Amino acid sequence: MHGNWRELGPIKRCGSVPIRILLVEDDDGLAARLSAGLRDAGFVVEHAKDGEDGWALGVDGAFDAAVLDLGLPTLAGLDVLRRWRSGGCDLPVLILTAHGTWTEKVEGLNSGADDYLSKPFHTPEVVARLRALIRRKSGSGNPVLQNRDITLDTVAGKATADGRVIELTALEMRMLSYFMHRVGRVISQQELVDRLYSLDQSTESNTIEVYISRLRRKLGRDVITTVRGLGYRMD
Repeated sequence: MHGNWRELGPIKRCGSVPIRILLVEDDDGLAARLSAGLRDAGFVVEHAKDGEDGWALGVDGAFDAAVLDLGLPTLAGLDVLRRWRSGGCDLPVLILTAHGTWTEKVEGLNSGADDYLSKPFHTPEVVARLRALIRRKSGSGNPVLQNRDITLDTVAGKATADGRVIELTALEMRMLSYFMHRVGRVISQQELVDRLYSLDQSTESNTIEVYISRLRRKLGRDVITTVRGLGYRMD
């Protein structure tokens, strides 16, 4: 990773959805710094240290984008990518490489990569590229979401209701964004847990209800409806 990326300024927390990122990187130091930067940007991050684990997580996990290093043990990054694509996995993939020759880039893109970034890099650029991949995948190039009188700018991390700025925590922002991407759809409590928390985070049984209650208090009681026995819905 290039120098002290914090010199570029703080990364704004983001409520964008999809929000689960798979990081496949064998360098522990780089993985730790990049994971911290991605989490600061509002993403939930899972880390795999080798190609075999990365491939398996990408197939089995509900991820929305992957950051994939090419120089991996047990299974090379390009082989991970080819396995994903041959198996029908359309996970958006941002490739990281220490070399970055044009032939390597062409090979990666031809193997199914969506974007390419050479080391060293700035973490804010990784964040920006992932956001762009996620918007493209969801079919929306616009980072501003709107439903009724609620507006959510997923890049600026700013929410308004009836023109009033609403102060939301990072997790409240992610939850609201998840609902706003799925207006009219019933979302179970377990789905919210799976999408908003990483695998190594434990949650109390009433955590989701607490955050739903907070959103209702801040945005209005009728913003999110409880569908008894099934979950919640934003209309």
